[in-house]
Amino acid sequence: MRLTNILRSLSTDELKRIRSTNLHVSVNKATHFRNPVVVRNASMQWIYDTSGKKYLDMFGGIVTVGVGHCHPKVNDALISQAQKLWHTTNIYLNEPIHQYAEKLASTLPGDLKAVYLVNSGSEANDLALLMARVHSGNYDVIALRNSYHGMSPNTMGLTGHSTWKQNSPHYFGIHHAMNPDAYKGIWAGVRDSVVQPDRVKETDVSKDSCPSADNYVAQLEEILTYSLPQKKVAGFFIESIQGVGGVVQYPKGYVKKSFDLIRANGGICISDEVQTGFGRTGDSMWCFESHGVIPDVVTMAKSIGNGFPMAAVVTTPKIAQSLANASHFNTFGGNPLASSVGKAVLEVIEEEKLQENCKKVGTYLLTELKKFRDEFSIVGDIRGKGLMLGIEVVESKETRKTLPAEKILNIFEDLKDAGVLVGRGGFYNNTFRLAPPMCFSKEDADFALPILHKVFKKHSN
Repeated sequence: MRLTNILRSLSTDELKRIRSTNLHVSVNKATHFRNPVVVRNASMQWIYDTSGKKYLDMFGGIVTVGVGHCHPKVNDALISQAQKLWHTTNIYLNEPIHQYAEKLASTLPGDLKAVYLVNSGSEANDLALLMARVHSGNYDVIALRNSYHGMSPNTMGLTGHSTWKQNSPHYFGIHHAMNPDAYKGIWAGVRDSVVQPDRVKETDVSKDSCPSADNYVAQLEEILTYSLPQKKVAGFFIESIQGVGGVVQYPKGYVKKSFDLIRANGGICISDEVQTGFGRTGDSMWCFESHGVIPDVVTMAKSIGNGFPMAAVVTTPKIAQSLANASHFNTFGGNPLASSVGKAVLEVIEEEKLQENCKKVGTYLLTELKKFRDEFSIVGDIRGKGLMLGIEVVESKETRKTLPAEKILNIFEDLKDAGVLVGRGGFYNNTFRLAPPMCFSKEDADFALPILHKVFKKHSN
């Protein structure tokens, strides 16, 4: 086949044919929308299709395009490095990986200084799982129901969400604790957000502690007591805010108290910052800092490379040393291209004050979206912080029962047709996820809000 034929533009029908014939069925199944967007190019917070129509991207390639599509500085870093050195692996020393590791470690608190670079969030959590078991000498691991930690054979076991589980052996010593959902859980809870669940009394918001956190920690302790051998645990995995699970936040105090409990029983605490990291939640570079904790291991991906395939595990030197008894090697992790991109991303976050922007614009967006809950019968909850937000749609605010799937899909499609792209999450996919590139501005919010309002009004009772 001539190269010119390979490079020619493909029609939408040709793309659909190739997708159904030559791409795995899982890829074809994952297509968003009844009438998919055929992307031609993108710039910062905007995506353009092949007809030239532009869309405000409020999902950022599944919370991955952190600093903006095709950001000039990140592009330049990649191009410059590609002209010098693509790959050697870590058997040789090269500047980019060392420069990046030092800069990344400087963003983390405490003794989190040992960086191991990999290629995806699943791979990062897989390595963290290994670290927990090798370091602690224990085997059993606890995660949360409704959590998402990846799709590798091991991380599928960590994931507490049957939507993402194949019918094959994958648990192997992994247990799932009750999910401390401040909105839908058994006990209502005050969460770290400017918008509280409608089940929470105003008088409870200002209190230093949330009683429901203690109730959920007691449920966690029951797993240690009844399901683990002599309460010995290797580790505890938790997302600082659940992403795929539907932007779920926990009652204040839960994370800190659960970390204390796990450490008292011999385990280490792993914060999955794959979606919440790199300043997205506004108050800090890492969302776990908002919970008042310093984990033993942090996993990160997605925004780390602004879409470039890279990820990292950061831990303490002591825990890192646990893997020294046997060789552990990753061929592509931290290659010069990835390291150069990662370093440029960190510089852009700092130079353009994107963390601060997330807090400012996200708080504004949350405050405005709260009015939707008051106005529309189908909006059950508005939650999140910074530029990681969720709108949960329900059939009944009293029962919190999910809105029927067809109605959810109609809202989803109408938003897209009006020029706003959002994601969906939660077990029933009834939470609209808003996680735009962190360059998203107040002007962008003011563009999106009337569209969101019009579509929700159309589909409300």
